[in-house]
Amino acid sequence: MPLGLGRRKKASPLVENEEAEPIRAGLNVPGLDGLDGGRVGLGEGAAHEGLPPPPTSLRPRLIFHTQLAHGSPTGRIEGFSNVRELYAKIGEAFGIPLTEVMFCTLNTHKVDMDKLLGGQIGLEDFIFAHVKGQKKEVEVFKGEDALGLTITDNGAGYAFIKRIREGSIIHQIQVINVGDMIESINGQTLIGCRHYEVAKMLKELPKGKTFFLKLVEPLKAFDMISQRSGSRSGSAQLGTGRGTLRLRSKGPATVEELPSAFEEKAIEKVDDLLESYMGIRDSELAATMVELGKDKKNPDEFAEALDETLGDFAFPDEFVFDVWGAIGDAKVGRV
Repeated sequence: MPLGLGRRKKASPLVENEEAEPIRAGLNVPGLDGLDGGRVGLGEGAAHEGLPPPPTSLRPRLIFHTQLAHGSPTGRIEGFSNVRELYAKIGEAFGIPLTEVMFCTLNTHKVDMDKLLGGQIGLEDFIFAHVKGQKKEVEVFKGEDALGLTITDNGAGYAFIKRIREGSIIHQIQVINVGDMIESINGQTLIGCRHYEVAKMLKELPKGKTFFLKLVEPLKAFDMISQRSGSRSGSAQLGTGRGTLRLRSKGPATVEELPSAFEEKAIEKVDDLLESYMGIRDSELAATMVELGKDKKNPDEFAEALDETLGDFAFPDEFVFDVWGAIGDAKVGRV
């Protein structure tokens, strides 16, 4: 029977008889025959320029396994095209509001920023949803220009701490941890703000003054120990198994080929530049910039493409030039 045709009885979203450990439970994903080497993503734009998405009835039925990171039965989710829809499906599976979901990690229940779900999910990845836990308010004295924070966001309105630099102002405040959502700065709510907006606000806080942060930490299981620095041991793979699902804010999610060695290297370089210039890390944003720049002939064409697609970021010229150089270096294999 062709994929997507025929009627099937809807399964319960919770799988009560499966083990809590996803490796023991098995990560078979039904309906994916013939998709080897592909990936599915949750980013921006159409899958291939000039090619319309396939009819809904002909799209593969993708089913993912999920748990709440602090502990829960295993759930099955499907039918989402972007991060907000993913969180909604998780909420439906476990009977919680989607606003309770802070972020997701892949194949680990721990707050591991190297395993953070961005715009891409491996077709055999196991999704762990981290939900809101304890709220806390912290007073911080900004004694230096840099606080030592790297900010990211969940794609659905929450900005949170992805990295804390060792020895920095924030590193000395033990109650602030990687994974904490930044709810407000000096009483100004940040719900709905992007990571670069939050990073800009933190950077513009006056040196020599005290400010107040309202934070929400993820609910943790007993064996979860907070990661203070968020330092990387190496670059994380964008997908595993038979490929990656790319989630999209506009249009359907798509199964795509795995990134080339050039693309992986270029994305890592651009993500490092985002952290250096803007205090954020966003592999999906980096991937979009690489996609826009890899076929451009000169920096001016690249800058125009960035303005058309990512104009809200208002990237400075120096940053754009460095990104262009990083993409070029990745093409020729420079370190």
